[in-house]
Amino acid sequence: MRVVAIDQGTTSTRAFVLDGAAPGGGEIVATRTHQQHYPQPGWVEHDPQELLRHVRECLSAAGSVDAIGLGNQGESCLAWHRKTGEPVSPVIVWQDTRSETEIAQLKREGGEALTMARAGLPLDSYFSAGKLAWIMAHIPAAKTLLARGELCLGTTDAFFLQHLTGEAATDITTASRTSLMNLETGQWDADLCALFGVPIEALPPIRPTMGAFGAANLDGRQIPVTASVVDQQAALFGHGCRNPGDAKITFGTGAFALTLTGPSLHRAPDRGLLPTIAWQRSDQPPVYALEGGVSSAASAINWGRSLGLFSDFAEIDGFEGPSAVSRNLVFVPALAGLGSPHWDRSAAGMWLGMSLDTTARDLMQAMLEGIAFRTGEVMRAMAQEIELGATISIDGGLSANAYFCQFLADVLQKRVAVQANAETTSLGVASMAAGLWTQPGSDQRYRQVYEPRRDEASGLQTFAKALDRTRGWHA
Repeated sequence: MRVVAIDQGTTSTRAFVLDGAAPGGGEIVATRTHQQHYPQPGWVEHDPQELLRHVRECLSAAGSVDAIGLGNQGESCLAWHRKTGEPVSPVIVWQDTRSETEIAQLKREGGEALTMARAGLPLDSYFSAGKLAWIMAHIPAAKTLLARGELCLGTTDAFFLQHLTGEAATDITTASRTSLMNLETGQWDADLCALFGVPIEALPPIRPTMGAFGAANLDGRQIPVTASVVDQQAALFGHGCRNPGDAKITFGTGAFALTLTGPSLHRAPDRGLLPTIAWQRSDQPPVYALEGGVSSAASAINWGRSLGLFSDFAEIDGFEGPSAVSRNLVFVPALAGLGSPHWDRSAAGMWLGMSLDTTARDLMQAMLEGIAFRTGEVMRAMAQEIELGATISIDGGLSANAYFCQFLADVLQKRVAVQANAETTSLGVASMAAGLWTQPGSDQRYRQVYEPRRDEASGLQTFAKALDRTRGWHA
């Protein structure tokens, strides 16, 4: 079976072909980069027509395939005409914070109790609901279409599916990231929609992750779309996680951790963790997961490079001598606030413990350690909720840094395994589309494995003291 996965991400759209008759883990056959638009401070937008064009071009580049899987960038959303598919808003990207004022007002009014109880999510401009509410409040064309019963509101996957198959739909994992879906029922929640002022009748139907999403016309052939999924859940599947306690961490702009909890919905608000849907097969109950994230990971490293602290990534792949934290030098990567388990936007990124002999190299060593310590906070919170497996699977840019990976293993006191296939999101989408559940053995899946060498318990205490000093800086 030959399938194509379309990974429509924040910066690019890619086609990944998985051929069951060919050895290896599939390959990227096309990539299209799209523009990022920043019309005002805090606003981040994409052109929906540009994204759609790139999706179609990537599908065409895949050649003859038997099935299509669609991966999407998550909370990014827009409005469009239900009949013609014509967009009436830009794509408001997940990074966009234009709805912060309205979200803060809802929080003051006690609205977070409802979002936590029904959607399992805190009130935050990160999620789709606030963005969709902004569209309804500020785009007259959306109100006009709503009055005529012709408005469709949703995440980008539903927009693409309408144009590819003729019918807008979203999957349960993507819907779980909107703050509008009830985690217990897997359906849109009328009270949540009312809270945000999002008309429930304008939302697309929610379907299982793996199932029938219609067929796309490719060069005269009707090719079924058999999977649609949000990116981080796709990566979880691509990492080979299948059992409760299996966990993966993707080190991209931030660090995104997911741990499977199986058929049980684990609510852990006191631990700063978010319950979510991992995936759902057609005619089966959903599989749940816990999510936690560090806001700044690779983005912090790239920032350090932009400051001239290093020029080549090979320069920070290894360090002689003791760790930075053992020398009382700490970096707290709160450059965009603190995510899980703190959820504190008042915190600021800081180096602490600098002296006249501190070098740029020391600062970067502390930065790598700080990202590992923050990731360790997330994984320890998860371990208090569910027993984690012996191996934590990782991918992303930082997984290529040997010092970081070893330090992470020491912080977690777990085996850290780097995925051999860097395209875990695409692989997950393609595997779902093909109905593949069995993964290769660890000797094929992992490029390198790091065993814990020392216990960083004292370092954790030092980091915790430093983190406390960063909180409230932006209050």
